Amino acid sequence: MDILLSHGSVLVLIAAAVGFFMAWGIGANDVANAMGTSVGSKALTIKQAIIIAMVFEFAGAYLAGGEVTSTIRKGIIDASYFVDTPELLVFGMISALFAAATWLLIASILGWPVSTTHSIVGAIIGFAAFGVSPDTVAWGKVLGIVGSWIVTPLISGVIAFIIFNSAQKLIFDTDHPLKQAKRYVPFYMMLAGFVLALVTIKKGLKHVGLDIGVTEGYVYAIAVSAVVALIGKFFIGRLKFDEKASKNDHYANVEKVFAVLMIVTACCMAFAHGSNDVANAIGPLAAVVGIVDNGGEIVKKTALAWWILPLGGFGIVAGLAIFGHKVIATIGQGITHLTPSRGFAAELAAACTVVIASGTGLPISTTQTLVGAVLGVGMARGIAAINMGVVRNIVVSWVITLPVGAGLSILFFWMMKAAFA
Repeated sequence: MDILLSHGSVLVLIAAAVGFFMAWGIGANDVANAMGTSVGSKALTIKQAIIIAMVFEFAGAYLAGGEVTSTIRKGIIDASYFVDTPELLVFGMISALFAAATWLLIASILGWPVSTTHSIVGAIIGFAAFGVSPDTVAWGKVLGIVGSWIVTPLISGVIAFIIFNSAQKLIFDTDHPLKQAKRYVPFYMMLAGFVLALVTIKKGLKHVGLDIGVTEGYVYAIAVSAVVALIGKFFIGRLKFDEKASKNDHYANVEKVFAVLMIVTACCMAFAHGSNDVANAIGPLAAVVGIVDNGGEIVKKTALAWWILPLGGFGIVAGLAIFGHKVIATIGQGITHLTPSRGFAAELAAACTVVIASGTGLPISTTQTLVGAVLGVGMARGIAAINMGVVRNIVVSWVITLPVGAGLSILFFWMMKAAFA
């Protein structure tokens, strides 16, 4: 307790620095979830994708990042063990942020898409279980996270496989692909509008303080999907292409329609991602600030200081601008060859999986969800269409994320204790 009274300001400054570092890592690694398929399918250039993502990620983080945030991310540890030694929780949260951010930096350099959520959870488990007591960790939730390594990529992969195959059969494998596109693309737009509206409501607007019920949310989503479908039908119907052109030209024109759809889905996913995953950086930071401001008292919810959300938003933007291109290239180009229609199938499948996870309480990693969706699209074209070497590296990086985060966190935790002893 004396440490918090005498060094509280220093600890908050250190937490702010490593919180920014963590947000930087989220931008460098995780934003590829929103933009990787758009770049890989050439719907957007890398420069355009980074600019769009910077706008929507920051908007999501700042506007919908949350008025309040849980001090203990995902309920992984029991705060009651720290009531008599709150400084250990402060040291632990700072160590967890530093550990997760360091791992994200390493993974981003290597171009590995890893889960920022699993990085911070692994780091929190590390300092709590080995630095304090194994009893502080809710091991049941940890098992749920490990199970999600298989479940979420599988769900998104199956959905992507279905969406891609339906587009192939209804549009691309017909005698008149452009005519079929005008007929069926509005239905894909309706599905996209419905799913993305739900994602925004469930993962974004809930942080603003808008208390939208389940039934009300679905009504809004259906209304949005109907409007999107009508607008899409109107504009696609106005498109004039040479009917006598070759089939390849028709394919190219259909892909242009899907490219526009991809840009819309990417913007919505970037906003939802910014609003949700910024908590991986500001949650532990808010915990530190709350404990110091309350003189060592640990409260379940803490109001965010005015500067925390902008710090998280700017950190995400900085990481994306400086290092984001590496992981974007892995997801967009490394796993399988993507066209706008394939990329759209993957992006929409990932969004569908986010909605399913939100409704069922399934632990989810947006990274693993999108990678699973891209794999599903690749599998629809046969195993030979997938770069198995890249997939192997990605899976290995997923498996080692929790233990590496935990190991680094233990190391930094002991260093913090020694420095302030």
